[in-house]
Amino acid sequence: MILSIESSCDDSSIAITRISDAKLLFHKKISQEIDHSKYGGVVPELAARLHAIALPNILEECKEYFQDLKAVAVTNEPGLSVTLVEGVCMAKALSISLNIPLIPINHLKGHIYSLFIDNPKTSFPMGVLLVSGGHTQLLHVESYEKIEVFATTLDDSFGESFDKVAKMLGLGYPGGPVVEECAKNGDEKRFDFTVPLLRTPKLAFSYSGLKNQVRLAIEENPEAKNDICASFQNIATKHLLHKLKKVLQIKSFKNFAIVGGASANKYLRSEIENLCTKYSMSLHVADMQFCSDNAAMIGRCAIEAYNLKKFANLDEIEINPRTNF
Repeated sequence: MILSIESSCDDSSIAITRISDAKLLFHKKISQEIDHSKYGGVVPELAARLHAIALPNILEECKEYFQDLKAVAVTNEPGLSVTLVEGVCMAKALSISLNIPLIPINHLKGHIYSLFIDNPKTSFPMGVLLVSGGHTQLLHVESYEKIEVFATTLDDSFGESFDKVAKMLGLGYPGGPVVEECAKNGDEKRFDFTVPLLRTPKLAFSYSGLKNQVRLAIEENPEAKNDICASFQNIATKHLLHKLKKVLQIKSFKNFAIVGGASANKYLRSEIENLCTKYSMSLHVADMQFCSDNAAMIGRCAIEAYNLKKFANLDEIEINPRTNF
C-alpha cells in the first residue's frame, strides 16, 4: 500500500491506496474553509498551523496500515510553500521511521489521476482541461511522464476569478459554489460582458479583464447579484470553450476530461459535455468528492510513480510553489 499526504493549500488530507488494484482503502480530508471564510480567502500562515494540527490527527487513524506500506507519497509542488512544508516534513518522518521510499508528487498530475481513483486502468491519451483555484490549463496527456501544455492562464485562473467575483459581491468564501448557486436564479444575458482574448489567435486564458467588467457592473447595479453571477459564469465558461475549439481545429481527441476543484461546476460540466458530443469525444470527470484537493488523487498518481520507481532521497525532495509540469 501507499500512504499519501496532501497539504498544498487549505485541505489536510491523507489516504491509503492499494498498489495492486488502485483500491482506495482509507481517505480523510479536513477542510479549513470555515477558518478562512472570514478573511475572504486562504491565509497561508493560518493554513500551515491548521495542517500541523489536522495531519497528525488523521495519521493516528492510519496506524493499522503501517505494516503494509511500501512507500509514502506527498505533494511537493505546486502550492503554498508554508503548507507544502507541513506535508513534506511528515512524509520524510514516515519514510525514515518506517524505512520506506519517498515519492514526491506534482499536485496537478494528482488532479489528472483523480479520474482513475479505484480504477487500475487509465484512458490515455486524452485531452484535459484543468480548472482550479490556482490553475487553468489545457493539456494533452499521453502518460505519467508525457504531458503537453497547449494553453495556460496569463493572470487569474478560472476558479480564482469565481472567488474574486464572490468577494466583490460580498458572497463569502469559497466563491465557486456560491456564485454558481446565485447564477441559477439570474439572467445570463443581462450583462453583455466581453469574452476575453476573443480576437486573438493566441492559445491562452485570461480572467483579469472579465473580473474588471464585473466590478464595474457591481458599482452600477449593486442589487443585481444573481444576474451578474449568471452573466459572469456564462462568459467565463465561453472563454474556455472558445480556446478549446481552437485547439480542436488542430488536434483531435478520443477522450477528454475536466479536472480540478472548479470542474465541480455543473454549468461548466454541461457545456463541456455538449462540446464533447459535437466533436465525438468521450467525456471523463472525477467523482464530485475528488474534484477538490485530496490525498486520494495523490495516492492514485503515486501508484504510477511507484511502478516507474520515481523515488526521492530525503535531501533531494524540494518544495516548488510555482512549478507547473
